[in-house]
Amino acid sequence: MIDCREVTEKTADTLVRASTVFRPDQIAAYKRAAENEESPHARWVLNNILENAEIAESKVFPLCDDTGIPHLFLEVGEECVVPAGFYKAVEEGVAKGLRTLPGRPMAVMGNDAERISQSGGLSDDSGALAMAPIQTRHVPGKDIRLTVMMYGGGPEIRGKTLRVFHKHSVDTVIDEMIAWGAEGAKLLGCLPCVLVFGIGRSNYEAASLGMEAMAKGNFLVQSEMEKRITDAVNESGYGALGLGGKTTVLGTFVKVGPQRASGIRVVSMRLGCCFDPRRAECLFEG
Repeated sequence: MIDCREVTEKTADTLVRASTVFRPDQIAAYKRAAENEESPHARWVLNNILENAEIAESKVFPLCDDTGIPHLFLEVGEECVVPAGFYKAVEEGVAKGLRTLPGRPMAVMGNDAERISQSGGLSDDSGALAMAPIQTRHVPGKDIRLTVMMYGGGPEIRGKTLRVFHKHSVDTVIDEMIAWGAEGAKLLGCLPCVLVFGIGRSNYEAASLGMEAMAKGNFLVQSEMEKRITDAVNESGYGALGLGGKTTVLGTFVKVGPQRASGIRVVSMRLGCCFDPRRAECLFEG
């Protein structure tokens, strides 16, 4: 039986871990990149990112000063009975995690117009920062798995969601994705980046698939398509922090969803920063 008090505590802890801890595949990818890097300037950046991660984990400090917006990915077992109050408990856990971290106080107050213009002021409460709407999938079993991801602002400036005319060729779509990645990487300060793509039938679906790719991606397990995109954008030579070198992209995560009979594919790209994906998960046993 899932206890909502446990849900709140585990959600808070998961948010803090997502914000402060590099996963093993992330550490391994950075170590590999540093070992293979020929530019001393780029190698210095890569090693400093690893050192930053060590300090963040040991002192429970945020990996980045832009502590991010909480994005939650929920996998609900088909045999699970979701208790009343579950989603409220998750929401309370997010707020508690933000206060514990603490997250940067950046919730904009006011009515619709004031929030858009940012004229209503900011809340001093880190926990007032609302999480994005939860993405949910159904999976076999009786448990619930929650993945918390923290999305910073820079990647949202460089990301895009747009139709691509496929011309009955996967290469046409991949080449467009490579072009988007190279263009965005050139403008993103926090390199190396992590390229995340969702390919679907609508803007909403493509963005949703991109979020799933970010929730499930592994730097040490790259598909042929993912590796092709990474290698192609790395040929740009922008390198870590734009100082030149072999590692402009640390890795690429792609999720291809259902497609429709159409001349287009809708592609959503998120150009994650050097700390992405800031991600952790927990399990609620049903």
